[in-house]
Amino acid sequence: MDKKIDKIQIDNFLIDKIKKIITNSRTNIVKKVNHALIATYWQTGSEIVTDEKRNEIDNKSLRQIILSLSKQLTKELGKGFSRYNLFNMRKFFIEYPNVQTLSGQLNWSHICELLIIENEDKRNFYEKEIVNSNWSIRELKNQSV
Repeated sequence: MDKKIDKIQIDNFLIDKIKKIITNSRTNIVKKVNHALIATYWQTGSEIVTDEKRNEIDNKSLRQIILSLSKQLTKELGKGFSRYNLFNMRKFFIEYPNVQTLSGQLNWSHICELLIIENEDKRNFYEKEIVNSNWSIRELKNQSV
C-alpha cells in the first residue's frame, strides 16, 4: 500500500514539473508573438510614413491611401488592417522612434490606448504604470480617463 501512495506522489510531482514546463513555454510563445506583432506594426507604420514623405502626400490623399490599403490588406491578409489600425501603426512609428523599448513590455491594445494620449509626459507616466503595476487594458482605460 505504501508503494502505491509513493507512486501517486511521484506522479503528482511529475505532473507538476511538466505543467510548469508547458506553462513557461506558453508564456514565452505569447511574448515572442507579441514582440513580432509590435515590430510588424511599427514597420508597417514606417513604410506608410516613408511613402507619405517621399511622395509629399497631403492629409486628404493620405486618408484615401490608408482606406485603399485597408481594403487591399484585409482582402489579402484578413482582419487587423482597418483604417483605424493602419492610422495607429503610422502614429506608432511617429510617436515611438525606438520600438525596442516597448515591444517586450506592452501589447498592441495598450499601445493603441497610449496613442490617444497627446501629452507625452502623461503618456510616459502611463507606459511606466502599465509595466510596473501590470495593468490590463481595462485598468489603463479606467486610470487614464
